[in-house]
Amino acid sequence: MSFNKTPFVTVQTQEPCLSGWAAITELLSQQIKQKSVKTIVVECYQGVFVNDIRSALARSFPEALIIDASAALKDEAEIIRITHPSVTDDRIFGVITNLQMIDLFDESRIAKSKADRKSDKLTFVIGTGASLLADDPGILIYADMARWEIQLRMRKKEVANIGLSNYTDNFETQYKRGFFLDWRLCDNVKKELMNKWDYVIDTNSRSNPKMISAAMFEAGMQQTVQQPFSVVPFFDPGPWGGQWMKEKFNLDPSAPNYAWCFNCVPEENSLLLNFNGETFETPSINVVFSRPESLLGNHVHSTFGEEFPIRFDFLDTIGGGNLSLQVHPDTKYIRKEFGMAYTQDESYYMLDASEGATVYLGLTQDVDKEGMIRDLRQAQTTGSFNADKYAQKWPAKKHDHFLIPAGTVHCSATGCMVLEISATPYIFTFKLWDWARLGLDGKPRPINIDHGVNVIQWDRQPEWIKSNLINRIKEVRKGDNWREEQTGLHQLQFIETLRYWHTGVMHHNTDDTVNVLMLIEGEQAWVESPENKFEPFLVNYAEAFIVPASIGEYTIRPLKLNEGKEIGIIKAFVRR
Repeated sequence: MSFNKTPFVTVQTQEPCLSGWAAITELLSQQIKQKSVKTIVVECYQGVFVNDIRSALARSFPEALIIDASAALKDEAEIIRITHPSVTDDRIFGVITNLQMIDLFDESRIAKSKADRKSDKLTFVIGTGASLLADDPGILIYADMARWEIQLRMRKKEVANIGLSNYTDNFETQYKRGFFLDWRLCDNVKKELMNKWDYVIDTNSRSNPKMISAAMFEAGMQQTVQQPFSVVPFFDPGPWGGQWMKEKFNLDPSAPNYAWCFNCVPEENSLLLNFNGETFETPSINVVFSRPESLLGNHVHSTFGEEFPIRFDFLDTIGGGNLSLQVHPDTKYIRKEFGMAYTQDESYYMLDASEGATVYLGLTQDVDKEGMIRDLRQAQTTGSFNADKYAQKWPAKKHDHFLIPAGTVHCSATGCMVLEISATPYIFTFKLWDWARLGLDGKPRPINIDHGVNVIQWDRQPEWIKSNLINRIKEVRKGDNWREEQTGLHQLQFIETLRYWHTGVMHHNTDDTVNVLMLIEGEQAWVESPENKFEPFLVNYAEAFIVPASIGEYTIRPLKLNEGKEIGIIKAFVRR
């Protein structure tokens, strides 16, 4: 089976993508001489190895003054104090920050940094927040990286959060601070600088940084929203992970399992831009920041702002174990407790299932609320909880669709290959029971009963679940060689999904709203423009792809027509 793990967007340009510090600093040297530049700012996303940049600059510009922006930060204790309302004492959850990057800096130290510079001396200001220390740099560079690479560095204890020396903190602590604080601050700075920077550096590979000009970056963003595209999938193991993805996608056979594949989560994934054969990696959220209306469409942009509200990811329990029994907060609760504007409604689409596969969805008939809460709390010490007594179990087979509006107790049990179609706030899962197992770090995974019991919808019992949430499939239209079906999501959820079965050409229109799709049956298919607006785009089985709102009309067809082989496509978009 073909599965493209490194999809890219080809960008036509005459400029080169520079690879390695030697090539990067050589170009900077030329620019400094040509423009008589004295101050160069290198603004860095959290997680970038700033010392690597310092070393590269010191080697190439031994006469230069190099200022690390971190010297102008407030003391660590003060940063901890002012950020505590955002970070909180909770093990997993914080509150989306209202702070700005400047709030972490000391005004007197910024002033001293500016005063220490000499007007005739070449000066580099580098680090997170560096752009705050120089009013009018001669060259502005942005050193960027994807959040997944940051998380890998966190796991290896290689990076600290902004203003802290917490290299040895556990991953959950660093990730929480990143999600609720650091990445929000960095994203705000990035959006302010996008129309000002001169160069962008891809720092995802420590040994091979790459740099492109602002014009090349803009060309890459513009090309991306003029065609269908896929982001780079990221595979990760988990305590309940299965074997299906490992076998189907030709993944590392020595890995114990793969639990997740984040294959369309623009806040987390990377986008690869190909410049004359050289691949440049950039966070895919940059497309949202730079081209929000073209990508999202006016309706989605006006509703969600510069966020990508639809998420596709895989959950693999074939040959694995049950996910945690869990529930997600409703919009009112997530806004009040965590500062999020919308919640994590979701669904389980069964891409595949082994014989006897099941899903927990909703509660048993006349469930004993007090007894369930009591037993959940006692399970934290006894290590025993009878999930089947309280959570309703349903059989699951290939192409079933289970809808999971917020407040519904649920989990995929073993034997399921789930395409999870959901809203984007993906960490707001309140685990109620985790089958008395440990995480991959050997520690108990966090349980969130106090949050969970506040949002459970106790009336979601078998009759309601069966009528509202399981295979709510309705034929919408049909033709000689095609049919269109509505598969969800529930009316309480803002995402709509349509499913298409066809042997010929199927016509689609974005109707000015971003579409996220996947080939769920068949080996390969072509996505094409009736007006030749973009080059034909080939998709393989199980690959998620995005069609920007600005595309308008497009078609999908099997790889080879006239063979009578039926393909299946599922499409998600935001309801109007």
